[in-house]
Amino acid sequence: QNMLEELLIHKPDDPIQFMIDHLKHYSDDAPRICVLGPPASGKTTVAMWLCKRLDAIRISQETLLFKEILALTKEAKARKERKEKIPNALWANLIRERLSNVDCIKQGWILEGFPENQEQAWMLQSSGILPRHVVVLYAPDTVLIERCTGKRVDPVTEEVYHTTFNWPSDPLVQQRLVAPEDLSEQEMSKKLLEYQRNFPEVFRIYQKVLKSIDANQPSVDVLSQVLTYVQSQHRSAAPFTPRILFCGPPGSGKSLQAALIAEKYSLVKICCGQLLKETAAEETKLGKLVKPYVDNGSPVPDDLVTRLLAERLRALDCMTSGWVLHGFPRDKEQGEELQKSHVIPN
Repeated sequence: QNMLEELLIHKPDDPIQFMIDHLKHYSDDAPRICVLGPPASGKTTVAMWLCKRLDAIRISQETLLFKEILALTKEAKARKERKEKIPNALWANLIRERLSNVDCIKQGWILEGFPENQEQAWMLQSSGILPRHVVVLYAPDTVLIERCTGKRVDPVTEEVYHTTFNWPSDPLVQQRLVAPEDLSEQEMSKKLLEYQRNFPEVFRIYQKVLKSIDANQPSVDVLSQVLTYVQSQHRSAAPFTPRILFCGPPGSGKSLQAALIAEKYSLVKICCGQLLKETAAEETKLGKLVKPYVDNGSPVPDDLVTRLLAERLRALDCMTSGWVLHGFPRDKEQGEELQKSHVIPN
């Protein structure tokens, strides 16, 4: 899917070579995550924890301006020092340049606090920067303002602490903690207003890969919910025909579950025993071969059962609606025979 997205975005002159290079250099399993939310919602804490857990690269405003040596870093820092607003295009170009580095390609990335608005999101998309998971943290404004007034940052590790909720036990860490800039309640309210004005459009762009998580709960619960989400696979929109096999000991409920699943999802239910009886009653070539075994109550040879099942499961109703099978295979050899006839459940 990632390779197809890249093809559509870049439209290379030689698509075959492009795909070969993609497979050589890119890891489609590497995390591509955006952590968004209002000020003081815990974005930095979540992003840093995810980086340690997933061995990914964290990218934020601070890392882009003060830790990276990129072509556009000097211009962005100069604007920051003059207290000018950094344009969306400059942020997008900085992010694009950083994400093109080998470490981000191989290990994956956690983008903290980006995109901030619709224009940034569109710019990132047009550059082929498409997150697989977008985590949005939320909490009541009163909680965020209270958190902001007690926020402290460790300049060495960049970890975030709080004077009330999360004070470090190490005295050395306590001594070096600093209060970040713009901590006044008025400045915080202004930032919250700007976030609430911009966020609905960002939400709309990423809604298919986005999950909102309540940040007003113990950090352990927040981190657990975030990790569960970013490790999940999104359901594909591609057409899907279910091919379901129920196995289990006698009396475990295979036939009942198969019937319920078939009814709920409009699938074709195939019971191996019933199929053998129906075939034995027909005047077909296979029916004549199966009939003596069924009449005598003796087991039908595996090769005959496999042929019969393969023929039934390739019928038009099974191919279009999907199927659910129970009663076969009962052992490893039967399973291998079924696979050889290209009857493979998904």
